[in-house]
Amino acid sequence: MILAEDSTLLREGLVRLLAEEGHEVLAALGDAVTLVREVGEQRPDLVVVDIRMPPTHTDEGLRAAVEIRRRWPGVGVLVLSQYVERPYAAALLAAGAERVGYLLKDRVAQVEEFLDALERIHAGGAAIDPEVVRQLVVRTTHGDPLARLTPRERTVLEALAQGHTNTAIAAKLHLSLSSVEKNLNAVFDKLELTRATGYSRRILAVLRYLEA
Repeated sequence: MILAEDSTLLREGLVRLLAEEGHEVLAALGDAVTLVREVGEQRPDLVVVDIRMPPTHTDEGLRAAVEIRRRWPGVGVLVLSQYVERPYAAALLAAGAERVGYLLKDRVAQVEEFLDALERIHAGGAAIDPEVVRQLVVRTTHGDPLARLTPRERTVLEALAQGHTNTAIAAKLHLSLSSVEKNLNAVFDKLELTRATGYSRRILAVLRYLEA
């Protein structure tokens, strides 16, 4: 794993935490340019990177994450952000919802959730912060296609956006697997996501959700 975080205190804390949990940290860096170079040389299985990195502290980390996903799709990428930044979450997922995550920095303090996100990404899945999803729900307007969803369908889509599989959604919401599949199919229909799109309907549904 390679870690990129410009805050020395947080970077050292993460290195210590990850080492204690059995993760090998190949490099701990303070800028995004060095991150991309190190990934190319060391090819880690996972990268953790802050969105805002030197020199401008705007979106250097995000651009590095997007480049890493494009050049080395087998490398999992977890982006950390201080705040919910909807366009950044959508940009990160534009290439697909495999081996990718977007978490608020506050989530790092909740060690089990942070480590669970790492494991999901490493296993090929996604991990989107529940707070990101919650705030997007609040911002949804009646003019949006998402307003057509029932409360249950919205809850299922919310869990999907967090990166859970159908089986995990069923366990999380105490539903049968067939009920989850039925609700997801209803979501796809209402968002007009057909199999003819040529893309994963799950990914498109999450993108539609983030962009709503």
